[in-house]
This record gives sequence, structure tokens and C-alpha cells, in this order.
Amino acid sequence: MAFKRSTKILSDTAMSSMTDLVFLLLIFFLVTSTLVNPNALKLLLPKSTGQVSAKATVSVSIKDWHENGLYTYHLNGNETPVPLNELEDDLIGLLQDQEDPTFSIYADESVPVKEVVAVMNIAKRDHYKVILATQPE
Repeated sequence: MAFKRSTKILSDTAMSSMTDLVFLLLIFFLVTSTLVNPNALKLLLPKSTGQVSAKATVSVSIKDWHENGLYTYHLNGNETPVPLNELEDDLIGLLQDQEDPTFSIYADESVPVKEVVAVMNIAKRDHYKVILATQPE
């Protein structure tokens, strides 16, 4: 006696829910990646054609306050300024555990070279590598 099943088992799986999930994850990562900004200060960087692919873990931003001729130094895009005489100690604290200590300088376009060289002298004294950040042309 042969019994036949009245229901058939479908071997197809619905992929529409999986594509919805992937689409939502894609939107989530796109939105969160635009919120991450390592340089929170608004700086007008000089333009350059040569770009370096090396990544620096610490950034020093030099901001020009046009009204009173004041220049402030900021570590890692922090809003609170660091005095130049304390900048070296803070950099040593941040870069002491790194194998190849490198930091980048984000200097406003209107900052005099004298201020940038003062930060570069800190790197020379402590044997750090320096990357001068620019905008691509």
C-alpha cells in the first residue's frame, strides 16, 4: 500500500528578508561612518598634489584666530587648546608606547610657518615622524 503525501515540502527559501537586513546594515554603516570625524576643528588646509598613505594616530591642529592674532594648539581635534609649552609633554604621553611614533599636523592655511616649525621641532627633539596634512587638489 503506497501512501502519498498531500503536502509538498518547498526547498526554496525567501531571500527578501535577508536583502532587507543587508540593506539596513548598509545604511547603518554609511550613516555611522560619516559621523566619525577625526578632525573636529574647522580648518582650511593648504592644497597639495602629493598625498601620504601613512596613518598617524595622534593629530595636532593649529588654529588661527584672525581677530586677535592668537594661535591655539589642539590634540586629536579636541576643542580645548593646549599651550605650546605643554604640547611636548602631552605628545610624549600619547606616543610613548608606539613602535613607530608618528603624528600629523593640521595647520590652518593662514598659520605662519613659524608656528608649524615650532611643532616640527618637538618632533625632531623626540625623534617622531611628522605628516603635514593638506587637502588634495
